[in-house]
Order: sequence, then structure tokens, then C-alpha cells
Amino acid sequence: MERKDIPESLKWDLSDFFENDEAWDKEFEAVEKEYGNYDYSKFQGKLGEKSVLLSFFKMEEDFSRRLEKLYGYAAMRHDEDVRISKYNSYLAKMGSFVANTSAEMAFVDPELTALPEEKLNGYIADPDFKNYDYRLSRLVKAKAHVLSESEEKLLALASDVMGGFHTTFSMLDNANLNLPKDTIDGKEVQMSHGLYGLVLHSTNREERESWFKKYYGAYIKLIDAITQTYYGNVKKDIFYKTVRKYNSCLEKALDGEDVSPVVYNNLIDAVHNALPNVHRYISLRKQILGYETQHMYDIYAPLVENTDIKLPYEEAYELIIKGLAPLGEEYQNLLRRGKNERWIDVCENEGKRSGAYSTGVYDTHPYVLLNYQETTNDIFTVAHEMGHSIHTYMSNKGQPYSKSQYTIFLAEIASTVNEVLLMKYLYANTEDKNLKKYVLNYYMDMIRATLFRQTQFAEFEQIAHAKAENGEPLTKENLCEAYYELNKQYYGDGIEHDKEISYEWARIPHFYRSFYVYKYATGIISAISIVKRILTEGEPAVKDYFEFLSGGGSTDPVSILKKAGVDLTTKAPFETAMKEFADTLSEFEKLL
Repeated sequence: MERKDIPESLKWDLSDFFENDEAWDKEFEAVEKEYGNYDYSKFQGKLGEKSVLLSFFKMEEDFSRRLEKLYGYAAMRHDEDVRISKYNSYLAKMGSFVANTSAEMAFVDPELTALPEEKLNGYIADPDFKNYDYRLSRLVKAKAHVLSESEEKLLALASDVMGGFHTTFSMLDNANLNLPKDTIDGKEVQMSHGLYGLVLHSTNREERESWFKKYYGAYIKLIDAITQTYYGNVKKDIFYKTVRKYNSCLEKALDGEDVSPVVYNNLIDAVHNALPNVHRYISLRKQILGYETQHMYDIYAPLVENTDIKLPYEEAYELIIKGLAPLGEEYQNLLRRGKNERWIDVCENEGKRSGAYSTGVYDTHPYVLLNYQETTNDIFTVAHEMGHSIHTYMSNKGQPYSKSQYTIFLAEIASTVNEVLLMKYLYANTEDKNLKKYVLNYYMDMIRATLFRQTQFAEFEQIAHAKAENGEPLTKENLCEAYYELNKQYYGDGIEHDKEISYEWARIPHFYRSFYVYKYATGIISAISIVKRILTEGEPAVKDYFEFLSGGGSTDPVSILKKAGVDLTTKAPFETAMKEFADTLSEFEKLL
């Protein structure tokens, strides 16, 4: 379908950003003129003066808000149809401009951290700095890790080069992988990443096996190049942790979001304790599927067939509103606003970016990109993305600009709360035994993939970095061996650990954003605890949850999450999530 053929009501309305491209061009020229040759000498060397620092923060905020609107519009226009070169040009112009201005402002953090701690604490206590107190407190904490002005500028200029490992992997993963052809339902097609995931969820075991072996075969052919690329990325992490004086790469990564390593360790300990239930689930899958030997390519095979919920978008959206009723009328009205005010770009069209996401900036309402199809998965995708959007909406409404941006650590919680609530609504509101089994199986697979699998990834990252930090070179042999041993530990004896799975680490793009994936696991763990409170305590728990949603980045993310009644520095939420998986598995077994 061409975009022009889609009804306007199913397209997002970007007029909150700019009325048209001409307005964008005019604003970019104005921003480029005003800030491209900005005289930073009025601030540099003078940030110890209260009036100067307040003036700098105001200038920085105004500049940042204008940049966000420019970038947001360009990115979303690009994603409507990636074939349009005009919007690629917009994004390139923005990237170059932001890189240059960031380098010019590299003096700020070194200069502020060089101030006496007494001076910084005085600013933090000053009501005039109430919008910046958390930022300043982070600088006090970071004093030991910020370098001199010239060193910081050098690191800023080097960021493009040091960040190139992800780009290299992306080229290997997309341009050079040379995936072969294979069959779907007997018809030959060109293999792709998207189709691979589709085939692994199919009922055709012969095709699953063939795709699995050919797909990993392509990575095996490139394993030497991928190993060196990943090792380079790890060495980059070691370089940064060393120059910034951290004890480990993990400590540095978590400190970037003000999260204690206790959270990471709690996650891995809790998952290790719960692995017997994962093994029980894997063995149950083997039994239900009736296989003498279960393989890694069987792990996504459906256990309950012919139960996909196929709804047109309008009906799916109404179902979501009903399913999220425990969050109250205010939340449901925000969902209605999102639909009626055209926050959402619904339909797939020629050239449109694949997948789904939520985005938005402080001076607009949030936006959602979909490629909606009438499937159960896409219904949950709508609920998921609207969770992100309402989190963004409430944080922007509840916080000043400087404290509105919540961290990635918190980003997957609200979206997953919506999915879990919808799941429980569907289960409670059907008498169809097959649908009940389907919903429980969907939930278990969601927990397995989002909690246990991501923790397996997180533990692999920890092992790989520890090897390199201890002076052991990373090779294809020791990386594959480490991953294979983890796979056996996580999946148990109910499955054949095919040799190809030892190469799975080589295809994970998130490993080039080191120590990122654990946040998916802590996100679903937090969501499960929040939903349990909401369904048992009602309005008081919803009130606490709204306080969390409105928290933005006002303080460290673990403290913001505590507002919703979840403390990840304790074992309680981890144990709650592990019990939820075990209970769901037991309920599923009763229905067999």
C-alpha cells in the first residue's frame, strides 16, 4: 500500500513539531545561525559564578529543546518512507551539527567537577537550582571520573571513531552476511533476519531445522571478523573504564545511569535459583510437542495452535482500553486521546520503517509508529508502545524539562505493565480452554525471552568483559565455549544443545551497547511486581504507579522505581517474578 492511500485518521499528525518541511528548514537555519558560531567564552571559565551558571543552563535548555523538535520531525518523516532522500539529508545535517556543538560544550562537565565540592553542594541546596539539583549531585559523584577540559574534548571528538564497532557489526550483519535461500511452505525465498524469526515460530519442523542451520552457517563463515569486531568493542569499554578510573566495565556502564551493581548481581543470582523451573518448562515443551529429541530450533514452536486473536485495529484498541481498566479512568482517557488526536501511525506502507516504537519530545505529545497486522502479537505491541507513550506524557507533565527524561533502565517498565495487565484480562475473560492455554503459553514465553534469555546475554557480557579485563584475549573459541556452557546451564537437559547455538552471541546487536540487555529483564521483573500490587491493592497502588510514571529523571532510577513499591536493591521483586513464572507454568499444566 502506498502512503497516500492510507486514511488520515490512521496517520500521525506531526504538526505539533512543524506544519511542513519549509517550517523545518527555516528553524534549522535559525538554530544553525544562532548556535553554530555561538560565543561560549561568556560561560567558559566562569561557571563558578551563580548567575553565569544559571544563564548557561537556560541557554543549554533552549538549545536542546529546539534540537529535539528538529530531530524528532526529521526522524519521523524519514521513517514514514525511508526511500525519500530529503529526510536522510535532514538527519545527516542534524548529526553533523550536534557532533560539532557537543565538542564545543565539552568544557562544561570538567569545569563544574573541578569546582570545590562545597560550592557544588551549595548550588544543590539553592532553590534557584531546584531544576538542576540532581544533575549537579551526579557531577559531585562523578568528580573522580571526569577528565580535564582538553581530555574531555578529545574524547568527544573521538566518539565517532570509538563508536564504530556497532557500525562495523551492522555492515557484517546486514550487507555481508550473504544469507542463502530456503523454503517457506515449500516456496523458495531469500532468507532474512525477519523471516528467520517467523520460521522459528512456525509448525513446520523440517523448515525450522533447515533455516536454523543455514542461518547460523552464515555467521560461522564470518566468525573471525565478528570476533575481532566484538573484541574491539570490549577493548573500547576497557579503555573508557580505565581512563575514567572505574574498577570494571560493568561498574562504569551502570554508573552511567546511576544504578548500583547490586541490581545486576541480584538479577543473576535470582535467575540461577529459578533455572529448575525453566528446565521444567523446556521439558514440558518436549512432552507436548511429542519429540524424542528437542532441539534449539524447536524452542519457539507453538504449543497451542489456531488460537491467534485476529482483530481489526479499531477493535484491538478498544480491547486494550478494557484490559487496562485497573489503571483507572484517567489512564483510559489518555489512551483515547492518543487514538483520537492522531498520536499513532498505524498502517504498513511501501518504504515505511519496519517494527514499532514510541517517541516524543518535551514540547510535543508522544508519538507511536506501528505496522499493524491482525495478530495477537500486534495487539500486544499496541499496548506496549502506548505504555511507553503515556510514561513519556506523564513524565513531561510532571517534571521540568531538565528532569523529564527517564533513563533506559526505567523505559521498559510501563510498556510491560500494559502487556501483563492485558494478558491477565484476556485470561480472566474467556471460557475457551484453548485460548486460556494460549495466553498462558504466550506469557511464559514472554518471561522466558525477556527475563531468562536476556539474563543469559547479560551474564555472557559479564564473562567476556571479565576475561578481557584480566588480560585474556577474546577468541572465537573461548567466546563460543563460554556461550555454549551458559546455554546448557540455562536450558537444561530437556533439549539438545546444537553446536550452532554456541555462535548465538555473534548475532546479537545489543552487545555493542554493552551491559544494556539486563534492563529488559529488570523491566519485566518490575512490571510483574507492579501489576501484582495494582490487582491486589487497587487505587493506592495505582496512585503510587502514577507517581513513578511522573518521576521522569528527577533522581536515580532505582529510587524513582521505589515510588511504585519496587526496590531492586532487595531480593523481593526478583523472587516475585520467579514465582510468577512458576505459578503460570503450574496453571498451564493443570489445563493440559
